[in-house]
Amino acid sequence: MIIETKRLLIRDFKEEDWSRVHSYCSDEEVTKYTLWGPNSEGHTKDFINKSISAQYINPREKHELAITIKTTNDLIGNCCLNIEGSNAEIGYCFSKNYWGNGFATEVANILLKFGFKQIGLHRIYATCRPQNVGSARVMEKIGMKKEGHLREHVRSKNRWQDSYIYSILVQEFEC
Repeated sequence: MIIETKRLLIRDFKEEDWSRVHSYCSDEEVTKYTLWGPNSEGHTKDFINKSISAQYINPREKHELAITIKTTNDLIGNCCLNIEGSNAEIGYCFSKNYWGNGFATEVANILLKFGFKQIGLHRIYATCRPQNVGSARVMEKIGMKKEGHLREHVRSKNRWQDSYIYSILVQEFEC
């Protein structure tokens, strides 16, 4: 599977991607607001293996994808679209070397388009930690509406974590 934007190719993972993914998924700053990480090599290899296995399940419900720059083929992050009936969750994570370039907004927009136009979803949502102002801003830029603040709804990294939840409905999406 390949999704193309103006600057990026978003594609299925390959086994050899693990070391590049590990370079940012093992970074404490990158994983500061995630529910996982920083990853050990084993965690990253397991993530890649599970992502590859999901490519062969039909119908496909988990789309864990590599984000690469078209002109250089550099792997700069990953994103996901995980389908739950007529709903799906999107997510994204980037190497800090590529923060602040609009890549998250570009990726999130194309995931919405793919989910609504290609798959026929009704609602797409995303979550972020309340401290992750950048991610919340991306969700707002792509037209998602804040649905609420989930208080201490998940335990991760030895403490209870809050999340903001955002969503967009198919009739609200403009491509």
